[in-house]
Amino acid sequence: MPRPHAVRRIPVALLLSCAVLVSATGCGDGGSDSTTNADSSASPSPSASASPSASASAGKQKLAKTRFVANAGLAAGATYQWIVKPYRAGSFKKGADGRTFALIKAGLAGGFAYNRLKAAAENAKGDPLLSKAVAPLTAGIESLKGLGTKLRNGEVGSGDIGTFESVINSIKDAGASAGAEVKDKVPSTSQLGQ
Repeated sequence: MPRPHAVRRIPVALLLSCAVLVSATGCGDGGSDSTTNADSSASPSPSASASPSASASAGKQKLAKTRFVANAGLAAGATYQWIVKPYRAGSFKKGADGRTFALIKAGLAGGFAYNRLKAAAENAKGDPLLSKAVAPLTAGIESLKGLGTKLRNGEVGSGDIGTFESVINSIKDAGASAGAEVKDKVPSTSQLGQ
């Protein structure tokens, strides 16, 4: 006996399958058989594969900037919310209320920020201007690699926090200079653990 959830999903799956089928057959040229359509889609014309259009290139660059902004914004938000702000509030000092929890979150945020900054640097490669602006910052991003563990263990000092702030500010400046303004976007605590 199928579960009630599975029974409700069948009509939805059927409807979606029909929609895909109708849209796929609607894209054909009507007068040719299916063998011709399969053959023509398998081997694109030489002119289509020889030079990509300028709009496709512009679309890729825009997508690269969008992804860069998203990843850098998440890194900046995590850094400020769970590393810089608690550090300035004294949450990392021995004897502070909630110190252990603050250090665990800071450690997760440090690893998350490093991961997002690496992804942002990779995204920047898709846009020539952004790539040029971010390229000098890769060493700074790499310097953050072990700081998440130091934060988690409570071995962080003002220099480490300054390094995080400096790298984040440099990424923001590089983005702004390339027309990709980065704004802090605080990730959820569940995103930090991913």
